[in-house]
Amino acid sequence: MRPLLGLTDAELLGTESSAPPVDGYDDLVGRIDSSLSVSHTMVKTFMDQTELLRTVDRQLGAAGLVDQMAGHLSTLEDALTFAVLPETRRPVAQALAGAATLAAWQALDAGAVERAWRHYELGKRAAQEAEEPMYLAHAMAEQAYVLCDAGRRETAVALVREAQRAGGSQASPRLRAWLHAAEAELCARAGQPDDCRRALDAAAACLPEGADARDPDMLSIFLNGSHLTRWRGNALALLGDNDAVSSLYEALNGLDPTFIRAESGLRCDLAQAHVSRGEFDQAQEHLRKARLLAGRTGSVRHRRRIEQLTQGL
Repeated sequence: MRPLLGLTDAELLGTESSAPPVDGYDDLVGRIDSSLSVSHTMVKTFMDQTELLRTVDRQLGAAGLVDQMAGHLSTLEDALTFAVLPETRRPVAQALAGAATLAAWQALDAGAVERAWRHYELGKRAAQEAEEPMYLAHAMAEQAYVLCDAGRRETAVALVREAQRAGGSQASPRLRAWLHAAEAELCARAGQPDDCRRALDAAAACLPEGADARDPDMLSIFLNGSHLTRWRGNALALLGDNDAVSSLYEALNGLDPTFIRAESGLRCDLAQAHVSRGEFDQAQEHLRKARLLAGRTGSVRHRRRIEQLTQGL
């Protein structure tokens, strides 16, 4: 029946109902009419839900959020699919771009790399629909980490630089600093020490002064001087630079205690820095604490790194 009628199984079989069959237009028009009621208040509700999921993820990890995140994305995708006019579509697309990028990072942390890649692609498409270069640049730069973890490090560096160009002059100073810091880490992983140090200097030059970390124009960005010090220590540890230890301890002392996953990564960086200096006892202690934190958040990505560092002791 399917090849004869050109229908899918779901369209052919339909749902159990006593109502007479229809040609699909009634349902489509109903969905389109419903999309007209998606107001700015509803979009704010979508973004508030993303923010709640981001907060829980930061403190407890992504493992328990798979179903909630999938449902949230599905709701946003449906809202965008049946919205017709640009003034309705753009705000929903912006909300979807932020949610999809968060879902992608959560998937990457859980080791679900294909899901992460597909969510980043969704986030990029939504950012383009929303005409939001900052959201596009952020999704591209985070997607570069998937490439890096897959061993395509030079391509990852190229992608994060493309992200900087995508953001262009519309990127906020804090986002520009974040993009340069991401470039520095990826350059360190790609064995490009000079480019890494240049990117770190560029990040420091862009970063606004003060203790505020949240970018009001890009809520997924948290970056202040303390965070950049941690990032600098991470990059230097990857390069085997002796200066990494002092930067990392400074960052550890100033770390927000709610950033549980970030602390796990920071302790991995400290372990790597101590290994480079031949200080194996200190490295083992940081790995022990990192393992406990990774267990609390369920971070497969951090567990993998901990095992790699443990094997090097």
